Amino acid sequence: MFKLDQKIGLKEKPNDILTVGELLIDMISEAYDDMVDCNTYNRFLGGSAANLALNMKKLGLRPLVAAAVGRDGFGEFLIRQLEREGIPTDHIQWTDESTSMVVITKSRSTPQPVFYRGADFQLAFTPDLAETVRQSRIVHFSCWPISREPARSAVEQAIDLARSEGVLVGFDPNYHPAIWSKDEDGTAYVTSIIGRVDVIKPSKDDADRLFGTDTPENHLARFLELGAKLVILTLGAEGILVSNGADTRRLDSIATEVVDVTGAGDAFWAGFYAGLVRGFTLIGAVEFGMEVSAYKLRHLGPVSRYPEAYRLAGISHGGEKLRES
Repeated sequence: MFKLDQKIGLKEKPNDILTVGELLIDMISEAYDDMVDCNTYNRFLGGSAANLALNMKKLGLRPLVAAAVGRDGFGEFLIRQLEREGIPTDHIQWTDESTSMVVITKSRSTPQPVFYRGADFQLAFTPDLAETVRQSRIVHFSCWPISREPARSAVEQAIDLARSEGVLVGFDPNYHPAIWSKDEDGTAYVTSIIGRVDVIKPSKDDADRLFGTDTPENHLARFLELGAKLVILTLGAEGILVSNGADTRRLDSIATEVVDVTGAGDAFWAGFYAGLVRGFTLIGAVEFGMEVSAYKLRHLGPVSRYPEAYRLAGISHGGEKLRES
């Protein structure tokens, strides 16, 4: 059992984290408006796996991304963006399918995305991917790659290998019915895989989509009953519930300003994992994740840099909140 007031002893490996999943284009509107009336959108590197890796790189950690992009201009753009940030692109697979895209209208609440998928779920489990799993301290994935084959099989094999090698496995159950084939019950598959991971971080919206609208406490109980070892349930302005099944804590939100919620979940994951790698206790890592997420909420699109105080907090976390430098 993971104890909330203790550290997780991660094995020393060359890579701090391997994010397995989607690398895609985020088209985000300039205006806060209905999608029908928005005329201007800006192009950003997107995808939960890629955004998590970028955030962790900016925290001074060693991330790698395993994903698939199309042989097109958008794919080239994404590769160049990763390289510009100093993230190796050796594990990005090229495919003849078009690079995947998500169109998002900027929102102060939960955005309503439109999905255009092609290359992202063509990810294959290769010898290179297997070796990268072995050389990583953490393996992370979301619902995107497990929603379609062949990426689903690649992730399943990565999970099995990670567990056999003592690698921590994290799962973001960002379920959305639109990314699944119409002839498949996506919720059934997602719930079947929960017991195979170490850490799961659903949002209240994720849980409502999986189980139907209910209280946070009931959702927490469902994840634990399905075999989750550590559940971090994010509740937006209502804060966070954390539980290992025996010990449950509620933490109040520290966000003071919301400009754009897109990517806030990935920012939380980055801070949480950074805390684990830096040797924080589990609850300390959760608090650090909340600080990262609160900082991200104040910015539109990817955060270009973090204050220097934030980097120092990654070495010695004394509870000091993120602030502009």
